Amino acid sequence: MRKFLFVLIVLTLFIGTAVSACFMSSVSAIKIEENEGVYHLVLDGKKLANKIEFVSSEKLISNRKAHELFDSVLTINTGYFDPKNQKTISYIIENNGQKILSPLDNENLMNNPVLVKNMDKIEARSEFRILDCGFKTKYQIASHTEEIPTGCRVTTSAQGGPAILPDLRLEEEFFIVKNSDGKVIRESASVLHRCARTIIGLKDGNIHILIFTNKHPVNMQEVQDYCKNSGLETAMGFDGGSSTSMNYGDIEVVSAKDSGRLLKSFLIVKK
Repeated sequence: MRKFLFVLIVLTLFIGTAVSACFMSSVSAIKIEENEGVYHLVLDGKKLANKIEFVSSEKLISNRKAHELFDSVLTINTGYFDPKNQKTISYIIENNGQKILSPLDNENLMNNPVLVKNMDKIEARSEFRILDCGFKTKYQIASHTEEIPTGCRVTTSAQGGPAILPDLRLEEEFFIVKNSDGKVIRESASVLHRCARTIIGLKDGNIHILIFTNKHPVNMQEVQDYCKNSGLETAMGFDGGSSTSMNYGDIEVVSAKDSGRLLKSFLIVKK
């Protein structure tokens, strides 16, 4: 009996130590700085190769709730969604490619004649892909309609937009519409106005996340300038404004009142 108890105690200590080590490994692979209301996180692409995942909720939930529900180290908001019917407006691939959320299944979108007319642009909006390329994990920012690299498959991804680097694609992704005189007659996601933003980018194989809080609202041109100055190679936006949210350790970013806006999809870093 004493021997059994001893073995049980040793196993409990070992498992607890292993879990703690995994948690610390994820945390140590994330660097974070805050400057005048802008959080800049750098995620080590190699160390976190199997830790980053895009997830969704059937019913809209807050970022804080998602952080608790998925027991993650880091949680941020990602794709666009319809708050009325709680369905996605962005493609989301999760669970190792087994689950796909599609905007084509959103009847509010598909019954809107203006949006349907421009569906090719909406479908072509940028997404962040995590690719399984044999024995190597790769990260890519690309149009949803862009072909997947040969020898790779998408394990998880989240669409948002617009593309920011190398080019700012506001018209191409149907975030603005101009008339024949070049005047903007339609704007989505307040891309020309200053508000909070959730941005993701790539540099040297690492993932960069920029959270522009309500203390530092920016328009997309200012975001592009910031990304260029940060040396990012490619970058894109996720849903912003009141959706911009982050939970990391004791740090919480809430852009809406109370516990934050209820959201559809998230990027998480697992422990």
